[in-house]
Amino acid sequence: MRRSSAAESLAKTLNAVASWPDHLLTLTEWSALPEDTERCLELVDGVLVVAPQPPRHQLAVWRLAAQLERALPRRVAALARIELIIDDAMPPTVRVPDVLVVGGEAGAAHATRVNPPDVLAAIEIVSPGSRRTDRVMKFAEYAEAGIGHYWLLDIEGSVRLTEYRLHENRYRADGEFSGRATLELDGISLPLDLDALTALRTPA
Repeated sequence: MRRSSAAESLAKTLNAVASWPDHLLTLTEWSALPEDTERCLELVDGVLVVAPQPPRHQLAVWRLAAQLERALPRRVAALARIELIIDDAMPPTVRVPDVLVVGGEAGAAHATRVNPPDVLAAIEIVSPGSRRTDRVMKFAEYAEAGIGHYWLLDIEGSVRLTEYRLHENRYRADGEFSGRATLELDGISLPLDLDALTALRTPA
């Protein structure tokens, strides 16, 4: 009898858990991990964690990066799902934000790994399994790392974006946006169509 897709998914998850690292990973060990195209892995104080990736979430990530790329000057890039080294000391922390706006050499080279000084804005799209991480843990980590702008998008129902700016080492809400909006980022105007991030395609 063929196993159901749910049973196959559960078996795959159990196999993955069985082979999960049993020690705190170094940055070298993290870098040596094979690429995982089905899950978003992050490293928090040396512990490997899995970030949820619902289909609607993934769609919004790539559409947001594309919208930003069209508006950014050549010296700046919007990069989806690249590594952000929060702390390279042992035990290290490596986050993989949904989208980063980066400048300097990292932006020009479309780097796959960046450090906080490269980052103009970190953007996270909140999903049911990431609310505490995005609103509490990353909120504190990105502020401590000195990242000037943090944007949170909630895509449950109508899409809403809350913009936070770093003020005296803490993030302060600087505006909430929906529909069509234009955000300012270090003198760059960024027109966004937030509803288009999750809009369904019209059948031909």
